Amino acid sequence: MKALTVLLVACAAAMAADSPVAKVYDSQLKSAEGEIVSLVQAMPAEKFSFAPKDGAFLGVRTFAMQAKHISAVLYGVSAAMMGEKPPVDPGKDENGPASIESKEQIVQYMKDAFAYAHKALGALTAEREVEMIKSPFGSGEIPRGFLAGLLTWHSFDHYGQMVVYARMNGVVPPASR
Repeated sequence: MKALTVLLVACAAAMAADSPVAKVYDSQLKSAEGEIVSLVQAMPAEKFSFAPKDGAFLGVRTFAMQAKHISAVLYGVSAAMMGEKPPVDPGKDENGPASIESKEQIVQYMKDAFAYAHKALGALTAEREVEMIKSPFGSGEIPRGFLAGLLTWHSFDHYGQMVVYARMNGVVPPASR
C-alpha cells in the first residue's frame, strides 16, 4: 500500500509539472529571475548598501535590502502556495535574515528563493489555481493563482527600483545591454 501511495504522489507531481498553468506562471517567473539575478550580480559589492537619500527616497531600502526583500517574499508566498512553513526566516519587514550580508550570500539567497518558487509553481494545476488558501499576508484566504502571479509582479516591482539604484551608480542593467 505504501508503494502505491508513493507512486500516486509521484504521478500527481509529474502531471502538475506538465500542467499548462504551471508552465505559464513558471515561464513568467523565469523571465523575472533572469533579469533580477543578473542585475544583482552586476551591481558592485561596495554599492549594495546604496539607497537614494534625497526627496521622496528618504528611508527606502538599500539595494541589498531590495534583493533580500524579493527573496523573502518569494519564500513566504511559495511556502503558502505549498501549505508549508517558509524554510527561511523572512526577517524584519520581509527583508530577509540579518545574517545574510555579503554580495555572495545575497546572490545565493536569491537563487535559492527562485528555485523554491519554481518548485511551488511546478505543483500548480488549473484546479489548484482557483483553490482558496490561507493568505501569507494576514488573515483570510486568497486564490493560489493570485499568489502565483504575485511571485512575478512583486519581483518586477522591486526590480524597477533596483534598476534606478544601479543606474544612479553607473551600472547599466544586463537586460538593457
